[in-house]
Amino acid sequence: MRRKYLAFDIETAKILPEVAGDLLAHRPLGICCAATLAADEDEPQRFYSVESDGTPSPQMNRADLSTFVDFLIEKTQAGYTIVTHNGLGFDFDVLAEESNRLEDCKQLALSHVDMMSHLFCAKGFGVGLNAAAKALGLSKPADVDGSVAPQLWKDGDYQTVLNYVGQDCRLTMEVAVTSEDQCAFRWITRKGSIARFDIPSGWLTVQEAIGLPDPDTSWMDNPWPRSKFTRWLDHVQPL
Repeated sequence: MRRKYLAFDIETAKILPEVAGDLLAHRPLGICCAATLAADEDEPQRFYSVESDGTPSPQMNRADLSTFVDFLIEKTQAGYTIVTHNGLGFDFDVLAEESNRLEDCKQLALSHVDMMSHLFCAKGFGVGLNAAAKALGLSKPADVDGSVAPQLWKDGDYQTVLNYVGQDCRLTMEVAVTSEDQCAFRWITRKGSIARFDIPSGWLTVQEAIGLPDPDTSWMDNPWPRSKFTRWLDHVQPL
């Protein structure tokens, strides 16, 4: 029986240098907006804070982010499984900090499906969402990506960013469902060929994926440790 998925994505608010390296090294990043897309709905839901005059705020405030965490919890209680691409290593980590809901975000992260996390735990490397989308004949907008979203938001181009975060949810949903239906996750490699990772039993949750044995990464020069994605789960909620 196929899971009833809820795709989830955030866009950060902090404007970073062009060569930013590890985004999390620049935290706190803030969240300008977020989006979800339910498998049984046609349109994404988008979330952002607003000023007294009704215009979007520079970033979501803690109260609105806490309400958003409650929304995600309610969706899981209603039978949805959250699905992301790198939600463990980024989206839920940032959301936990910005909402001050660390323990709730830990539980959401562990129980959700993160396609990137599943691939990484099994193979020792990850691939971008766009590489997977292109293998299905889809792609992100050519003129927008997550690195420029903070500047666009600051410049007042809210709709472009809201469209972008919604499209990321659509791509996440399409890749997750198609891969599960085909029992294989495919992506376009840097050489332009199509690679595949078989998932005969479907996607694993993060909790299941991090329980896999470490893959052989002896062929890699600088393999990432699993803790790169999981270390925030060991943090303790400040009093």
